[in-house]
Amino acid sequence: MRGYVVTLILLGASFLSFTDPSPKGEYLQKGHYIVVAAYRIGQEKYMENYVAQLNNTGLHSKYGYDAGCKFYYIYLDYYADFDESIDQMLKARKEGGFDKAWVRVMKENYGAPTEASTEKPIESKVNENADKNSALTITEPKPVVQEEPVKKEELFAIETKPEPAVVFEEPKPKGTPPLKEANVLFYLFNPTNSKPIDGEVELVDSDVSRLIKKVKAHEVMPMVDPKNKTGKVTLIGSSFGFRKVQHDFNLNEIKPDSLPEHIEWKDDKYIIHFDLARLHRGDIETLYNVYFFNDAAIMLPESKYELNRLLEFMNSSDRYKIMLHGHTNGNARGKIVTMGPSQNFFELSNDVVNGTGSAKELSEARAQAIKGWLVANGIADNRISIKAWGGNRMLHDKNSNNARRNVRVEVEVLED
Repeated sequence: MRGYVVTLILLGASFLSFTDPSPKGEYLQKGHYIVVAAYRIGQEKYMENYVAQLNNTGLHSKYGYDAGCKFYYIYLDYYADFDESIDQMLKARKEGGFDKAWVRVMKENYGAPTEASTEKPIESKVNENADKNSALTITEPKPVVQEEPVKKEELFAIETKPEPAVVFEEPKPKGTPPLKEANVLFYLFNPTNSKPIDGEVELVDSDVSRLIKKVKAHEVMPMVDPKNKTGKVTLIGSSFGFRKVQHDFNLNEIKPDSLPEHIEWKDDKYIIHFDLARLHRGDIETLYNVYFFNDAAIMLPESKYELNRLLEFMNSSDRYKIMLHGHTNGNARGKIVTMGPSQNFFELSNDVVNGTGSAKELSEARAQAIKGWLVANGIADNRISIKAWGGNRMLHDKNSNNARRNVRVEVEVLED
């Protein structure tokens, strides 16, 4: 019976050795590491993404594997001297915004496995209040003010039994609500540098192609249920200077355990990603949020937001050259109000010039007003050309409820 027990133990040890996955990257060597996050084997994709996010902010973080705790640790730096590592860890907490940072002490030959090792691995403790089927998570690090000094020996005691500071994991079905019953955040970003982009998202009922709602990006809100027969919804993410991105899906078919690539569950909400690419040669974008006073080539003040987006686009590369296409609602001749010597782009000032002209001349004057504003803000005159269409390319009947959308200026990218 005793030999039978020994056989089971040996078989179990052999089985574990055969099935344990191999860690990625290097093992942690002897030293004192300023750790800000921890991940389990199988979470390498999330770990590498987080390292990239940190390094995009100017840090030089790295990761290494601790065979004793069986965790990857992301660390900002490491030191040979313990006291120095504690001082730097406190600095990272107070000045770097890593309020969960700790010092991980790696002893000689502890980080990497050895053939003759008999040391029992340290078991990491899991927050008792957390869902046992999900990973530990924390919110974005925020600056911390240390109100009372912390004794170094207390920090060392905490360090010997660390909990993972940040662990991301694939979505789990248990405890995760369906998409249509949960909060969402629409995340617009530039894939070339992973930076977020201001913009908006249109939620459309796919069954009847009806706009349900238009919302700002990067704000948490309840998911909109189209309340149609199929549950199909279309999301269109947009920001001026970028190509629109459209996601179509059925809310009734989205499962928490098998989310599409562009959707993730994090911090009690679904995050829906829109990777927007810059406009390129031949692309045309409409300045729908640039408005003009009636019969005038003078813009309303609320036009400034989108004009600033156009300015940002032009400043993003000196290679960009554009053409502004002016359009009006109909082709009738009429009154045309233009700016006076004060060159006030956003007000009907006392020195405005009152005149008359064709719809084509009005559309040209409006496009010229936008060009003048860009030039006044530092964009070279030869990078902007103008095309006047008048009412020859209306989108809607001039007497319809949507007639105002005929009055617009479009931006065509000529060179990039």
